[in-house]
Amino acid sequence: MLRLFTTPTGLVVERDGAHFPVPHALTLDALFASADPLSVLQVALAEARPCDTPDALLAPLQSQEVWAAGVTYYRSRTARMAESKDSGGGTFYDKVYEADRPEIFFKATPHRVAAPGTGVRIRGDSKWNVPEPELTLAINAAGKIFGYTLGNDMSSRDIEGENPLYLPQAKVYDRSAALGPCLVVTENLPGPDAVIAIEIRRAGATVFSGETTVGQIKRPLPSLAAWLYRENSFPHGAYLMTGTGVVPPDAFTLQRDDEIRITLAPVGTLVNSVL
Repeated sequence: MLRLFTTPTGLVVERDGAHFPVPHALTLDALFASADPLSVLQVALAEARPCDTPDALLAPLQSQEVWAAGVTYYRSRTARMAESKDSGGGTFYDKVYEADRPEIFFKATPHRVAAPGTGVRIRGDSKWNVPEPELTLAINAAGKIFGYTLGNDMSSRDIEGENPLYLPQAKVYDRSAALGPCLVVTENLPGPDAVIAIEIRRAGATVFSGETTVGQIKRPLPSLAAWLYRENSFPHGAYLMTGTGVVPPDAFTLQRDDEIRITLAPVGTLVNSVL
């Protein structure tokens, strides 16, 4: 397992507690395009010397699109049904939860993704906004999962609940997603007991916290990746958010200057403020 960080000056890998610079010839696009990213990264580090711990981070992507899977947790299913009950769309989510075909939707291009420590946004035309903490798969050009990171799928629940056809507006806008703080490059995905936790702080106090486990995801992770790549090509690979199992209560909505903290070991904690 290697932890790969993207910094303003290049890629840095943490291995066994030490940090090493990645040769500039090996870009994230090249890594996602390779057949075996872990081996490629290990070879690139063969003669690397330790460097300082990075103090500024970018989101761990270059040309990769970010996609998302929905209704993969039972908690997400019930929340989506509740928010859509007045529009008559509630049964859509129940059917998707039980169907063979998952819900998969486009989430963000690279310029819409917020880096660790920077701001995510809530829409000005929405009154009910929440973060969604998600295990996010790194998938190479051939459709192989080779690592994972943390994602924040910012969502406008009132827009989505008004009509399921408004999903793109509820999900896709500037800084509607965040990724990081690193990309874990590994042959092993998190086990079912791996905990995804979220804490939202307002004026220094915790206003919401919750957690779930990877084992609560209904669908096998390789299956989600396979559905994304069905009839679709990604020359530079892609990221796939895998859904959320932690949803704040209906009375909660984000406010500007809230701090969102999402944690999963060994990725670390993804921290973003609300603009």
